[in-house]
Amino acid sequence: MKVSKLAHNLIGSEIIKIGNQVNDMKSQGAEIANLTIGDLDSNLYPIPDLLKEEIQKAYQNNLTNYPPANGLLSLRTAVSKDLKERWNLDYSADEILVAGGSRPLIYATFRTIVDEGDRVVYPIPSWNNNHYSYLTHAEKIEVETAQSNNFLPTAEELKPHLEGAVLLALCSPLNPTGTMFTREQLTEICELVLEENFRRGENEKPLYLMYDQIYAMLTFDEEHFNPVSLFPEMKEYTVFIDGSSKCFAATGIRVGWSFGPVEIMDKMKALLGHIGAWAPKPEQQAVSVFLNESKKVNTFVKDYKGKIAASLNVLHSGIQDMKSRGFLVDSIKPMGALYLTIELDYLGKIKPDGSQIIDSSDLVFYLINEAGVALVPFSAFGNSRNMPWFRASAGGLSAEEIKNMVPRLEKALSGLK
Repeated sequence: MKVSKLAHNLIGSEIIKIGNQVNDMKSQGAEIANLTIGDLDSNLYPIPDLLKEEIQKAYQNNLTNYPPANGLLSLRTAVSKDLKERWNLDYSADEILVAGGSRPLIYATFRTIVDEGDRVVYPIPSWNNNHYSYLTHAEKIEVETAQSNNFLPTAEELKPHLEGAVLLALCSPLNPTGTMFTREQLTEICELVLEENFRRGENEKPLYLMYDQIYAMLTFDEEHFNPVSLFPEMKEYTVFIDGSSKCFAATGIRVGWSFGPVEIMDKMKALLGHIGAWAPKPEQQAVSVFLNESKKVNTFVKDYKGKIAASLNVLHSGIQDMKSRGFLVDSIKPMGALYLTIELDYLGKIKPDGSQIIDSSDLVFYLINEAGVALVPFSAFGNSRNMPWFRASAGGLSAEEIKNMVPRLEKALSGLK
């Protein structure tokens, strides 16, 4: 073995793998509706004008040296102000940590809390928790969720696994499903976390909740709830993951932030300082200026998420129309984020060439080749390859492109017997 055991057994992102294959095919002339990567076509969804102007201004002003390890004070102060105004959450600038997007912050959360062999609990489907558990040598407890609860975990499902656990990882709106916790659902889960921590002794590591709300501003006719607003005492145990990438269509700007207990934030800062996972200083400064313009933020988000919702609803309506005509398909009404959850119950069916659709990955590549439609199977989010559910990300296509894609999907599925 010429590399470490960790590197040798590390599995790359299945989402990125599918997306790269799609991009390679498109570069060779193939016409494919790419619904894989949770990204946005920046020509359809450009970043806010003010944000773009302020990034350019920051470079012109030579703000190109190292930022502070925990992020610019101007940005952390702006985040603090926005959290108070938007969610009525009280976090000082010292309780906020900025990094190059949310990924380093999630990794730092795992690294700061989880020792080798510690128990980490998370639902499936969910994004990347399996990989972060591997990287921290955690004992991962995957709680499979049900369609009947919009693929969100219930308190009843989580309860048997929390004793001895050190981290519970949740996300709402959820990647990959675009579904959200209700007040009642999240309340019941928070009560479990508080009960478990009350039961533990002073010398026992707490059960922390990592709450990823990167899509919190992208909700459609639904209210976003968070643990600390429901239970102020959850502040001691909750590490939030948030940032600019999804809410401002700024995935390439790479400015994310986390907030939580000071002792956790300080250790995460030290860890990320060694890794150097800082957001660029000009982008940090620009986001701080934009965040302070609340009216402009709200105007941008309202327009942007309206377009995303329209595209998702076009796809949802198309799937539901196919279902009404006897196709073995279904979808869950989008509640937030960029995603539609789609069921394509065609595993085991026979292709026109006589071969069989073996699993969800096989169906993905059949649809790429036959329909020019690329989806991500739930197996990329921890579920079995025998599960016929898929994530469709709407950010890379216009509503019109999605509308034109649906007949191709229908034709390809009609070819399976």
